[in-house]
Amino acid sequence: MCHKDTIGRVAAHDGRGVCAARAIVALVFAASVSGQTSADLKGGFAPDWRRIGNSSIELMLAAPASGPVERVWYSPDGSRLYLRTGSGITFETGDYEKWRRVAVAPPPEPDHAPVPASTPAGSLGVRSNPANPMRFYSLGAEVERSDDGGQSWTGMTTFRKLSIIGNGMHDLAVSPRDPDELVVANDEGAWRSLDGGVTWAGLNDTLPNLPVTKFAGLAQGTRGVRLVTSGAGLIEWAPGEKDAWQPAADAAYSAEAAARQAASQALGVQVTAFRSAGDYQYAGAADGRIWVSYDGGRDWLLSQPAGQNPVNDIFVDRAEPRVAAAALGGAKGARVLRTMNGGQFWDDATSDLPDGAANGVTEDLASGTMYVATDRGAFFMRTNLNGAAPPGNWVPLAGLPQAKAVDVKLDPDGNQLYVALEGYGVYAAMAPHRLLSLRLVNAADLSQRAAAPGSLLSVLGGPVRSARAGDLDFPILASSDSETQIQVPFTVRGPIVLVSLDGVRGSLSMPLPVENVSPAIFIDSRDGTPMVLNADTGLLVDAGAPVHSGGRLQILATGLGKVTPDWPAGLAGPLDNPPQVAAQVQAFLNNDPLEVTRAVLAPGYVGLYLVEVQLPPVLNAGPAGLRIESDGHASNSVRVWVAN
Repeated sequence: MCHKDTIGRVAAHDGRGVCAARAIVALVFAASVSGQTSADLKGGFAPDWRRIGNSSIELMLAAPASGPVERVWYSPDGSRLYLRTGSGITFETGDYEKWRRVAVAPPPEPDHAPVPASTPAGSLGVRSNPANPMRFYSLGAEVERSDDGGQSWTGMTTFRKLSIIGNGMHDLAVSPRDPDELVVANDEGAWRSLDGGVTWAGLNDTLPNLPVTKFAGLAQGTRGVRLVTSGAGLIEWAPGEKDAWQPAADAAYSAEAAARQAASQALGVQVTAFRSAGDYQYAGAADGRIWVSYDGGRDWLLSQPAGQNPVNDIFVDRAEPRVAAAALGGAKGARVLRTMNGGQFWDDATSDLPDGAANGVTEDLASGTMYVATDRGAFFMRTNLNGAAPPGNWVPLAGLPQAKAVDVKLDPDGNQLYVALEGYGVYAAMAPHRLLSLRLVNAADLSQRAAAPGSLLSVLGGPVRSARAGDLDFPILASSDSETQIQVPFTVRGPIVLVSLDGVRGSLSMPLPVENVSPAIFIDSRDGTPMVLNADTGLLVDAGAPVHSGGRLQILATGLGKVTPDWPAGLAGPLDNPPQVAAQVQAFLNNDPLEVTRAVLAPGYVGLYLVEVQLPPVLNAGPAGLRIESDGHASNSVRVWVAN
């Protein structure tokens, strides 16, 4: 049987307790830019944003943490809690789950608070509630409590010499309604106790206070989105993560950080922004100077003289490193620079960008589209071929929370746009420039891998009415203003076919490499969560629902080629006795082979294959890399979660 779940995904049941959900058609934009000019879009363009992760970080405290909170206080009747983050933003809540940004000044310190008999050494302040004149709380290196008017004090937040709510204490508030209810603000967020400090809960899960400063890496394979933070170091939202950002390491980021440090030493300045591609290296400083090296950092040339704004970020095109862009701080003046000739000349691309610092920049060279993260949000524009910005061309990316955009990135294929917002974290959507030029990609992972007979493909960038290669029709499965899903006929032959697409904005032909098999596991293209299910429960395997040793996995894939008996393209696989994959299929978990119990067309789906594998009775718990192979062709590697 089939039904639709609450987020519009098609779900299919194969009669064996396996229920799979897949967004076959992703309505990735709320509107299309078809036929619109930059002037038409000046009010803003709103992609269909999806948030990746939440606002909290796992630091092994009493609960997930967040960024610094400097003040906390209650309303006079105790019905609402207010806090001010380290970045100076004030939020309020009445239910301790939903936070609303408000313009409320914190109250002054109480003038007539009761004075205890004594206070602990290093106390930053003492709080009390008139309902219990003998109860006091002191905030210092930890929270301490006195129940005898200050004669004696007991630590409430330290276990084995470590703070269970983090360090850097800033403020403490006691509820006017209950002397046992208190909230603490520190460098790791906000923390609440309902029993006088005996136990603590975090208030950080939904508080928009993630201290993100830059992207360290995007989701790829078994890796998730990785961020640089101002206090917690490098963090990652791994594919299938459900709870909080986790501390992480990234070799590529560490290597670039080392290269940036080497550039600082060679130039005798503190390099504030650094990027490299091949032998090209670009380095920017706080005084606006930009240097370029063409030999891997051995020799440096001053490319841009000092100016009024610091260099916050540099983008370099990996395929054409002579093309680079720089984002500069400051409220006014040149804040977006672009070079087409390896830094010999820099063009001012600031144009009509609103006042405020530019914090991050990236570009899709093929379409000539630039994206910039600023204090006023994220923007994009089409550049002139000479590198300069046409006047009045920056378009705001609407639909994001009102917050400072600290960074912006495109995935390696230029299909997905990622924006990092101060406090709120990461949002992703199809890049707007994709609506200006169609691209044919694998539907499973949006890669440029070859197709195979029966493969599912996505035409990114707009609706398509028909698709043909010679006398072969490619069935159109679904179409939206921004994306079309088509299936490769099972009778197609390679090595290359020319696919003619008839779209609402005209017709064009695209070469499509075709191989007998080209396996790919379906993933959420934005955060890397794979479409891998627990065959016994029907649930997606993730950190919150891991598969157990000895269990079975069902993998949704495409590109496994022909099936037996033959099956027509465009028709859903039968629920009973689905056709079997003709090619040999293997599966590997952390490079160890798994038993493949069946490989068939996914019952109830069009163009999807179902590969079922048996896990061994003993496995190491935790995340593991999973891939499939068909006739020696490997799929993408995805992350699954295993429990003993």
